[in-house]
Amino acid sequence: MSAKHNILAKLRNSLSGTTPIVDNFDEALVTEPYSYSAEQRIPQLRKQMEAVHTEIHLSTGAGWPELLARLLQERQLPSLLIAPSTPHGQRVTQYWAEHPQLPALKAYDRPVEEWKAELFNDTPASLTTTLGAIAATGSLILWPTREEPRLMSLVPPVHFALLKASEIRDNFYQVQQQMNWAAGMPTNALLVSGPSKTADIEQVLAYGAHGPKDLVVLILEDQ
Repeated sequence: MSAKHNILAKLRNSLSGTTPIVDNFDEALVTEPYSYSAEQRIPQLRKQMEAVHTEIHLSTGAGWPELLARLLQERQLPSLLIAPSTPHGQRVTQYWAEHPQLPALKAYDRPVEEWKAELFNDTPASLTTTLGAIAATGSLILWPTREEPRLMSLVPPVHFALLKASEIRDNFYQVQQQMNWAAGMPTNALLVSGPSKTADIEQVLAYGAHGPKDLVVLILEDQ
């Protein structure tokens, strides 16, 4: 019998003859203080995220590519990394084709081993989608996929994130219930509230130490 099985067997035996403690979890404790109306969710999310240096812009499902292009030009970013096979990646590709003066597009369409140096040293910005957001904590929900891996939101210094206003939830408990996370989660689900920061060195807060130094969220309001 392996060490693992020995440990598990001891744990099971230690519970013999015991009575489980009644679960007195009160759902209201984690929902009622953090519930918002439809009109309150965006202002609440915005307040929380801007407090930690996240940049928020309101747009629409039709107008966000134009806004994204303008933000890239204002920051003088030479290129943007996209996931070309995703719906939003295809939208960007189409808009860029109609406006050839815009910064270059880079496609994340190959194994990272084939272009690691370029990704880490010469990719200033990226665009990803989100699975939603949490108004109470001011957090984006990122769920990396094969088409849009974690490195897209982790490596480039500027991360642009698309968020549908209709997918902003009130609190984390609501997210778990509505998305049925108990039935299965990815290996890398992320809650992101702002750009990377650390205060490890002399307790001085610095941004961009372990990831993007700028997080720019485009909230797509319902039309």
